[in-house]
Amino acid sequence: MADPGERGLDVARVAEIIVGGSRGRPGRRGSGYRVTTACVLTAAHVVAPPSGSVRVRFDADRPGEWSADARVVALEEAADVALLELTGVPPGLPAVPAPRYAAVPDADVVVPFSAMGFPRFKLRRDTAHPRDDGSPGQYRDSCHVSGTVSVLSNRREGTLELAVVVPPADVEPDRSPWEGMSGAAVWCGGAVIGVVSAHHRADGLGRLAARRVERWYDVLSPAALDRFGRYAGLPPRAGLGSADGTAAPRPVTPLTGLPGELPLRELVDLVDALTALPMLRSPNGMTLLLDSISDRITANSPRDPRLRMDVYGVVRTCLRYPGTLDQLLEAVRLLEGPSAEVERVDGAAARLAGRYR
Repeated sequence: MADPGERGLDVARVAEIIVGGSRGRPGRRGSGYRVTTACVLTAAHVVAPPSGSVRVRFDADRPGEWSADARVVALEEAADVALLELTGVPPGLPAVPAPRYAAVPDADVVVPFSAMGFPRFKLRRDTAHPRDDGSPGQYRDSCHVSGTVSVLSNRREGTLELAVVVPPADVEPDRSPWEGMSGAAVWCGGAVIGVVSAHHRADGLGRLAARRVERWYDVLSPAALDRFGRYAGLPPRAGLGSADGTAAPRPVTPLTGLPGELPLRELVDLVDALTALPMLRSPNGMTLLLDSISDRITANSPRDPRLRMDVYGVVRTCLRYPGTLDQLLEAVRLLEGPSAEVERVDGAAARLAGRYR
């Protein structure tokens, strides 16, 4: 029997995010998904800045309706993703497993997707619940969208381009009809591959953008990735599969564009990650690593018996010889194998490269 966490979108776990206003500002609406028993995944801009109350509602006006207050436990604006911890969950509510997370291939393919949320064009008159002045109330109904992902679009932004059915006429030119869809989990092959983050008006009404799960590993800090693992069940990068169920290739960020000289403070994360590698803590680990790359590095590095200083010297020497820092990291991956420590090295390298693009 398949793991319940791998069955794909479960309507009972689709969340409506209601953010209360503060200081005279109106509240906001968004979408989300209950990824674990007490945690909801959504977009960061739905709950940022974290002021005012946050309430999460499920199965509105259905027999199983319930809601709970929530607090923001992770807010990562660089990836536009956030986690909400539910408080005051009704007693007896069954536990739920984390979904499967997956990447989409970086290739000339178009893949299907589905998502469910609460966009603005789904506003309805609610005569059963009038306002205080007697006028009809309003509610947002759910919107289950399906379509295709053109994988090679939006590469610079790092998002998935979702082709969807165009909603009804755009009657509010200053507001997107898709407002409120942000935060909806995007599904493909029974796995979460992204989170809806934006509607770019220039793309037309039939296109949405979603932040890709695999990009989270490049922009989130090790502490943030650990938090997403604990609260949302996000696996280590080595455990991230692809949407078709096969193992996803590990993305590698080239470092060939870095300057030949960098201040020490720019190298701290990478040096810290390399120093934590088990292989470099063994007596002959550094010698084995250096034997695997250009002999110019061994010949020109200012070696030091203190591991941290030794790593600094090797890295700074690699910067002076284009391509050798990439050789060093590739040798680390081959010699160390998949591990949390290697993921930390890759993440630090990606963040360093990102600062010099």
